[in-house]
Amino acid sequence: MRLPVIAATAAGLLASAAAAQIGNPGFMSADTRFEEPGKPAPHQTNNTDRLFARLAAAGGMAEVAFGELAGSKASAQSVKDFAAMMVEDHTAANEKLAALADAANIPLPEDLDPAHQRMREALEAAEGAAFDATYIAGQIADHQRTAALLVWEIGQGQDADLQRFAAETLPVVTHHLDRAQAIHAELTGAD
Repeated sequence: MRLPVIAATAAGLLASAAAAQIGNPGFMSADTRFEEPGKPAPHQTNNTDRLFARLAAAGGMAEVAFGELAGSKASAQSVKDFAAMMVEDHTAANEKLAALADAANIPLPEDLDPAHQRMREALEAAEGAAFDATYIAGQIADHQRTAALLVWEIGQGQDADLQRFAAETLPVVTHHLDRAQAIHAELTGAD
């Protein structure tokens, strides 16, 4: 008696899950234009690409802002040098991403998101060695998240230009991460 009830429930769940997928192939937005059913028109971004562009832009904007702040507040020369590299590299990447997002009609954030705003407040409050440690620890965390975001876009994105941008940017971000980890070891005396 229980088996038919379980089978009927499972069939109902599968049918409702399948119905939820209709009309949204490839995680396309509701306003996606189609050439024919199931085939999006050229140059259509999906929600993965849009989310990637917004998150990458938010992170890139924060890297430039924090790098500029670190350029004036850092006490260790290695931190100042790292900050200058962040401003230069992320300014260039931000410009490339903005051009790609503009071509794909993806609006990008103009202000720091709440998490980066909290980090900015922590950095503004810190001085000397505490500033250096806070900045570099934040850089390690941000670059780990950014590397994961880039890998996600490479594997899950559908916009070829954004995927190429992610693939070209990933080695730069991993270099930044390696450098931040080395500076952290230098500042803390860890091996």
